[in-house]
Amino acid sequence: MTNLMKASQQAIAAVREARLAIRNGFDKPTAGMAPGMTQANMICLPREWAFDFLLYAQRNPQSCPVLDVIEAGGHETVLAEGADLRTDIPRYRVWERGELVDEITDARALWQQHPDLVTFLIGCSFTFETPLREAGIDVRHITDGCNVPMYKTNRLCRPAGRLEGELVVSMRPIPADKVADAVIISGRFPAVHGAPVHVGEPHLLGISDISRPDFGDPVRIEPGEIPVFWACGVTPQAAIMKSGVPFAISHAPGHMFITDVPDAAWQGA
Repeated sequence: MTNLMKASQQAIAAVREARLAIRNGFDKPTAGMAPGMTQANMICLPREWAFDFLLYAQRNPQSCPVLDVIEAGGHETVLAEGADLRTDIPRYRVWERGELVDEITDARALWQQHPDLVTFLIGCSFTFETPLREAGIDVRHITDGCNVPMYKTNRLCRPAGRLEGELVVSMRPIPADKVADAVIISGRFPAVHGAPVHVGEPHLLGISDISRPDFGDPVRIEPGEIPVFWACGVTPQAAIMKSGVPFAISHAPGHMFITDVPDAAWQGA
């Protein structure tokens, strides 16, 4: 973390308290936890698939911005001192041949059974939600205490090796007069998805019913609000499904890994 901004002791204490709660059984979406601190998506694949995924991420940087890569068998990251990636995410998904076969809250046994797993931490749009709220823009899933809605789209990511799949987006309803502000604020964080990929007209993304997300929970859209869509770190899970990867572990959508890095560290990164 030598090139990243250091968080205050108070912020670090809040993050470690949150990770301890998760390690002890907290099992809910993490939006709004430890405000101002970076959250990350996670995907673990066998070493023989790791290069394919690294190339996939390099070719699709807005949806798959890599924050850290942990070597085969590892479970620690420079982004969070003392954290354990096997226990410090509220809920994990287990994939076999592209199919979701289980959801668990402790992945230590799987790490032992599959010692060749390479882990990728991917940027998350939760990172710019604190700046949005500070600018007076309501983040609906935080206000309503639910998970962010996420949708598969009709936009295909650029394939790499054996990996292919659709772009996944997250959606936040934004008042029409605040859309430009939301675009500018999130655009300051290119390392964690950056500016929206689409504004309004969900059907142009292949979303036929915005009240039925593919992942997460539906949120209310008030009169005068416009659905705004950002590239989402669940995109790697769509690639796992589409490509039939023999084995993988991911975070459950919305259940993120909370790092020791302040959100502001990624501004302009």
